[in-house]
Amino acid sequence: MDNKNKKYDGANWNELEDQFTQFFYEQNLSQFWRPEDISLQSDLNVWNVLSEEIKLAYSKNLLVLTFLDTYQGDIGMPVVSRSIDDKFHQRKAVLNFMAAMENAVHAKSYSNIFMTFLNNDEINDLFVWGETSPILQKIVDLIVRYYRDLDVMNHEKKYETNVDETKFAEVQWKAMVASVFLETWLFYSGFYYPLYYYGQGKLMQAGEIINLILRDESIHGLYIGRLAQDIFEGFTETKKTELEAWMHNLLDKLYEQQGLLTAEIYDPVDLTHDVKIFNRYNCNKALMNLGFDAKFPYEEVNPVVLNGLNTETKTMDNFSMKGNGYQKMKSESLKDEDFIFDEE
Repeated sequence: MDNKNKKYDGANWNELEDQFTQFFYEQNLSQFWRPEDISLQSDLNVWNVLSEEIKLAYSKNLLVLTFLDTYQGDIGMPVVSRSIDDKFHQRKAVLNFMAAMENAVHAKSYSNIFMTFLNNDEINDLFVWGETSPILQKIVDLIVRYYRDLDVMNHEKKYETNVDETKFAEVQWKAMVASVFLETWLFYSGFYYPLYYYGQGKLMQAGEIINLILRDESIHGLYIGRLAQDIFEGFTETKKTELEAWMHNLLDKLYEQQGLLTAEIYDPVDLTHDVKIFNRYNCNKALMNLGFDAKFPYEEVNPVVLNGLNTETKTMDNFSMKGNGYQKMKSESLKDEDFIFDEE
């Protein structure tokens, strides 16, 4: 068949598209897990004795993560995947897999925690808070607007003939920057409070879930950051300077809003100062994933939180094993004979 007339082809996994995508594919699959595999009941003994201020801060923090994960799964990853050239079937497969994890696994995990720790009225109030919080809404909008811009460009590239490829690459790169800021910075900063307790050996099952999620987010940020670096190298030096200035402008806007949200959530539990250090730490990590230098000087992160970041297995009970030793909970279907009891 003449290549000029070829319209469709298949994903050939026997050949490498690049030197890194199949590695990320294997890593994603090796980390696959389900929220239902982890029982949260043992955390209730600790949760029930926490103060109302602590419970509210913990819950609001997870609600923020829920909103971010929802839009990363709904629009962020999918539009980035659609923007990848059609010849890169393996890249699209990895991005689509990561998209499914964001909403169907990560966001659902937070809901499982809510259903265990809170009653229905408390959960409804929590979501109303998120929907009416001008700060949280602003943060989500600062990210999602670049996903929507790329969605428009994807449509134009598919149905129009005279699309400016440089402009398309610019919009694509900006969406990837927003995605890495979300994955490596905003998500990780949101893990502070669960890790704070996890590092102390408290609320361990919820901490197990967070630890599994942060393993996923780490490779999500690395992968999209790697794709973004390839695109950035294709720009002229003048365009690179312009785009780097844009990136830092977006960073400053997010940092301002993230600081306001941090104060709102953590002032009542006197942890705002520590969390802001963690915010800056993760912001630097995001920049490095994108191939840029750190913005903020080195600061000591709370060692309890760093202990929580350790992905080695910390609990080994009958319901949940994670990290390097994570295993799915084993189950067996009931049979008729299970309901036959010997009579005395």
